[in-house]
Amino acid sequence: MNTAAKLSAYGAALVLVAGGAWAVGGAAGPINAAEAPAAEHSDAHSPEAAEPAGAAAELPGGLASSLNGYTLVPSTTTLPTGTTQPFTFRVLGPGGTPVTAFDVEHEKLLHLILVRRDTAGFQHLHPQLAADGTWWIQLGLPQAGSYRMYADFKPTGGPATTLGADLSAPGDYQPAWYPPATESEVDGYRVRLDGDLVAGRSSKVRLTVTKDGREVTDLEPYLGAYGHLVALRGGDLAYLHVHPDETAGAGPSIDFHTEVPSPGTYRLFLDFQHGGKVRTAEFTVEARGAAPAAPAPSGDDGHGHSHG
Repeated sequence: MNTAAKLSAYGAALVLVAGGAWAVGGAAGPINAAEAPAAEHSDAHSPEAAEPAGAAAELPGGLASSLNGYTLVPSTTTLPTGTTQPFTFRVLGPGGTPVTAFDVEHEKLLHLILVRRDTAGFQHLHPQLAADGTWWIQLGLPQAGSYRMYADFKPTGGPATTLGADLSAPGDYQPAWYPPATESEVDGYRVRLDGDLVAGRSSKVRLTVTKDGREVTDLEPYLGAYGHLVALRGGDLAYLHVHPDETAGAGPSIDFHTEVPSPGTYRLFLDFQHGGKVRTAEFTVEARGAAPAAPAPSGDDGHGHSHG
């Protein structure tokens, strides 16, 4: 995972439109894309490594429960709220048997992302793998609603892949809506996002962390990086996961290069660690479409005559 702005996997799992598009996303369930193009695992380190212009047309991560010959199978799709309980799932390989060998990616064998379909309740978790290929974790869904789970992994000998599945938490569902926001406050920290997302090309964004008005210059490595950025596209919750430049220091700023697949509004989640605790800052930003290319000169002098 060493290219800028690659779609899916470690990235996406990121187009929320104002005033209700998240509700539209709730209607979009998992799809079977066994024959769809392979989604790229994203680890953005350098703008020079961006994918060529047509790559954004590939299927973004997390939209399919089956892809690249691998299938995500949760043990249950309904969980209670207000409590935690054991939750298990498996990744089946091309032969239909559980996968038991995975490569370490960013210090973990698998990254589990959970978020409600209105993008509330974001969680970035790391389950344990049993010898028989069963993944296990104590899981709690904080509020009622429909949730999306993303399994971000690289099977040994196979392609880096992000699969998704829906989970439900019965109860009184109260949907959330998030206005545009390029600043986020969490536990006394303020994180500011600068830069624009432009669909279909590598875009640089900078996230700056301060606390009590002072720049934080001693961020701590978390999973081998000073920051992890996940972006989710509204409507279908396509997933992108990117990482900062290799030259990124311990703060206060962390630069990312990411390529979003389409215009629209995205929810971004930054995990950062300071004082021994991981915190998540949330943003809501609009991605604009790329400007059309200027037409090539035709050689016409304006009077109907062409000059070679």
